[in-house]
Amino acid sequence: MDKNSFTLVDENGNETVYDVLFTFESEETQKNYIVYTDNSKDATGNVQVYASIYDPNDPNSKLEAIETEKEWKVIETILETLQEEVKKKQEEIMNGDNEQ
Repeated sequence: MDKNSFTLVDENGNETVYDVLFTFESEETQKNYIVYTDNSKDATGNVQVYASIYDPNDPNSKLEAIETEKEWKVIETILETLQEEVKKKQEEIMNGDNEQ
């Protein structure tokens, strides 16, 4: 897995390339997570985002499913924070507040 993208093969042998959005270690769960996308969109037009547990020290790490509500809440909180930061930055650019 390189730093920016990776390929997964499904049970039918179909390959999908995913872009890594970010990785992080949670102090709360003591696990490492990878958040990624295939840039497809859902029915409402939002980009599909996925998350898994992984081992950053193993280049052949298998992605593990996130199974607890606690873990999903940690990831959702980070995604919401990042989304707010992006919105704020876009508003600054649109309003010309980012000029130097």
